[in-house]
Amino acid sequence: MTDAASSSGQRLHVPIALRWGDLDAFNHVNNTSMLKLLEEARVRAFWGAEHGEEVPTTAVLRPGPAGGQLMLIARQEIEYLAPVPYRRDPLDIQLWFSSFGGSSVEVSYEVFSPAGAEPQTLYARAKSVVVMVDAATGKPTRLTDEMRGAWSPYAGPAVAMGQRR
Repeated sequence: MTDAASSSGQRLHVPIALRWGDLDAFNHVNNTSMLKLLEEARVRAFWGAEHGEEVPTTAVLRPGPAGGQLMLIARQEIEYLAPVPYRRDPLDIQLWFSSFGGSSVEVSYEVFSPAGAEPQTLYARAKSVVVMVDAATGKPTRLTDEMRGAWSPYAGPAVAMGQRR
């Protein structure tokens, strides 16, 4: 995982490999598989290290219910721009934080062909609102200073979605 500056501020680049099972009968990534790819990028961006793994500075959450907090999806939106073909090199999923609430954060994503591909193709844009919840009570909990501090360097404007009909 790397980070880089862009027109929308600093972004986290999360390489996510495709699996053959992500394809559908039309030989491109199925729309429901895109949700799983975004989920994998989000988990890698948020969850702290286990067993000496290298993680980004945004990974401040303890994995699973034992960490005391859960991250739940409140809303998700995806705009598909081009079919994603199967390839061995991992997709370049770029993410940043577009809005902070008391207990929630909006994550913006752009899904690109592999880093270094020329030209790099933008396949999809997405937004997710995630809410921090106490694992024991199921009630929302406030974002901590540690979370805000780790995520603020990656703050930027929300991903620009296309025209709504």
